[in-house]
This record gives sequence, structure tokens and C-alpha cells, in this order.
Amino acid sequence: MQADGEGVLQKDIAERQNISVKYLDHIIHALKVAGLVTNLKGKKSGYVLTRPAGEISMLDIHNAFEPGICVVECLSDNISCNREGHCSARGFWRDLNEKLIEYFSQTSLGDLVKEQFRLDDLTRE
Repeated sequence: MQADGEGVLQKDIAERQNISVKYLDHIIHALKVAGLVTNLKGKKSGYVLTRPAGEISMLDIHNAFEPGICVVECLSDNISCNREGHCSARGFWRDLNEKLIEYFSQTSLGDLVKEQFRLDDLTRE
């Protein structure tokens, strides 16, 4: 929610989100490894997004912490099931999983920021 180009200090993020700096260390590390945030140096130091919020999908963020979305274990690539080709439940879970992936892909961080601004405006009224 920070203005473009302005860094946010880790202590400020932790305070605003009501989480410990130590816990935030793990979150920031994962986001940096995924290439979603970077640390600015100098006068405007702090963390910034590497792309506009509207170009970062919730799937990008999820994938920074988990290797893909998998609602049930039988959909995992490393699970083999002898009922795989004739299991209606697996088809149901696969379809749900695809819908979740699509929803995460179509929702951007920018969408959440806009919604947060809207909710913040409502609480001020």
C-alpha cells in the first residue's frame, strides 16, 4: 500500500501487520527469493515490490511459500494411485484445484490493495 518507489522499513511492516520482526524475516526472505520484493539502499531504504502490485498475482505470492496449489495429496506429482484413471473423487478435486489456481492467478496484489483502501475508507466514515 506504500506509494510507488518508496521503501517500507521492516519494523514498520511488522508493526502495521501486528507480527514479529523475526517472523517477518522469514516472509521477506521467501518473497525476495521469489523475486517479488527487493531492498532499497540509501535515502529511501526499505523494501519495495519488484513489479507493480497489479502485475503480481496471488499465485505468485502463494508460490513464494508453497510449491503450487494442491488441495488433496492424490493430485500431487509424487503420488501414484492405482485408481487414478477411474476415480470420480479425484476428478472433483482436480477441477476444484484448477479453479483455485485460476482464481489465484486472476487476483492481483493490486486488487487486494484496492479492496483494503475501500475498506479503510468505510471505517473512516
